[in-house]
Amino acid sequence: MKRTRSRRRLCRLMPVVFGVLYLLALTVFVVGTFGFFGQVRDPLSGVSLIPLGMPWNWMIDLLPEPLWPWLAAAAPSINLGILWMLCRLGLRSSADERTSF
Repeated sequence: MKRTRSRRRLCRLMPVVFGVLYLLALTVFVVGTFGFFGQVRDPLSGVSLIPLGMPWNWMIDLLPEPLWPWLAAAAPSINLGILWMLCRLGLRSSADERTSF
C-alpha cells in the first residue's frame, strides 16, 4: 500500500518537474534567440534544451537544417508525453492489481 502511494506521488511529480524544466529552458531559448527584454541574441541559448530532448535530438540532422532549432525546441515535448503516458499506464495497472484480489 505504501509503495503504491509513493509511486503515485512520484508519477504525479515527475511530469510536473520535467514540464517546469522544459518551460524554463524553452523560455531561455526564445528570449536568447529573438533578443526579447533587451537581451543580446545568443546562438547558444538553446543548449539547455539538448539534454531534455535526448535521444530525439540525435535524429534532427536527418531533416532540413533551417528546422533544426525548432525541432530541438520541440524534442523535449516527446519525452514529456512519454513520461506522462508511462505514469498513466503504470498507475492504471497498479489500480487494476489492487482490484483483482
